[in-house]
Amino acid sequence: MRMRSQPGSPSGPTSDPRRHERRADPDPTSSMSAADRMGARAARGLPLALLLLLVLGTPKAGVRAEEGLDFPEYDGVDRVANVNMKNYKSVFKKHEVLALLYHEPPGDDKASQRQFEMEELILELAAQVLEDKGVGFGLVDSEKDAAVAKKLGLTEEDSIYVFKGDEVIEYDGELSADTLVEFLLDVLEDPVELIEGERELQAFENIEDEIKLIGYFKNKDSEHYKAYEDAAEEFHPYIPFFATFDSKVAKKLTLKLNEIDFYEAFMEEPVTIPDKPNSEEEIVRFVEEHRRSTLRKLKPESMYETWEDDMDGIHIVAFAEEADPDGYEFLEILKSVAQENTDNPDLSIIWIDPDDFPLLVPYWEKTFDIDLSAPQIGVVNVTDADSIWMEMDDEEDLPSTEELEDWLEDVLEGEINTEDDDEDEDDD
Repeated sequence: MRMRSQPGSPSGPTSDPRRHERRADPDPTSSMSAADRMGARAARGLPLALLLLLVLGTPKAGVRAEEGLDFPEYDGVDRVANVNMKNYKSVFKKHEVLALLYHEPPGDDKASQRQFEMEELILELAAQVLEDKGVGFGLVDSEKDAAVAKKLGLTEEDSIYVFKGDEVIEYDGELSADTLVEFLLDVLEDPVELIEGERELQAFENIEDEIKLIGYFKNKDSEHYKAYEDAAEEFHPYIPFFATFDSKVAKKLTLKLNEIDFYEAFMEEPVTIPDKPNSEEEIVRFVEEHRRSTLRKLKPESMYETWEDDMDGIHIVAFAEEADPDGYEFLEILKSVAQENTDNPDLSIIWIDPDDFPLLVPYWEKTFDIDLSAPQIGVVNVTDADSIWMEMDDEEDLPSTEELEDWLEDVLEGEINTEDDDEDEDDD
């Protein structure tokens, strides 16, 4: 995911074997037109009015917000630099963090020109908001600026590369101003967060929808803590790393000195990384081997990274609104199934809360032919978006844990697959 290098060094960044390749978007209908691919990077194909809402927010019509609730409005100042071989070193020197959009040249047609303008406007607003934080933004044209792209190791068009020190992070979220700003604020934070008391411990324990690690070390000068900190940088800010130097906190977590616990998403009990004390390489290798959780949530800031990590070209996808009673109940069933089957390496379920992706709901309902006002679970082929969904005898009667486990077992054994629907249509 990251490349280690110093921007502007003679060699420049080189490819990292751990870095994943982007394979398919959450709307993996590559044969469809851009207008049909709702939710694609930079919200391509969305009407201009919707794109402006995404960028500028939705202040109350006709009423100026009271002080303290002013949504940022683009002030017209150009902050996004066109980065090339002549200026890239000076651009890097100006900013603690630099986010570069590596893009293909915009087409000559009006739609392509407007699309690129919207992408640039998103970056301009984010640059305005983060100006005082030392975060800069730039554009790199894959044709005109091919030399600097090669120098910096930019390889994938329509991707944002974030440079911080000697780390390069590929942003794998949706291109909207608020999500991008939130992500970059996380990048500015330290890769390891310290747990120093009861309240911070409670906050740590309340994190359940993402992977997390925590280690117990003597102090910040410990060589084992430094190895842990270096490993954390490899996954920052996608995976949170925590540490404590407090023996009381460690005792509550049943951690021994120099021991590291790895928590899979939605799992109550951790797995201890073996053979403490661990080197940076051992920690990185363990996280890489265990980072695909049995149940994982699709999040705006990492949606593409999650969607690209498919299981032999398919995803088991569950839709459930956590704020809805039925959705909450179904999510609890999913958690129970995941906890009981956490040792099955072939099982991984992506949970999507439709409330997190309101603009994608109509697309998903049309593409998958489902009603997202009720919980759903199905199998999606990431190549052509073909899918098949679990039939529930009674819309008001959700499947039990046992019924869902039986259905998932049939999926994993190949008895239920996306080709079943095609065969039924052929018979018709």
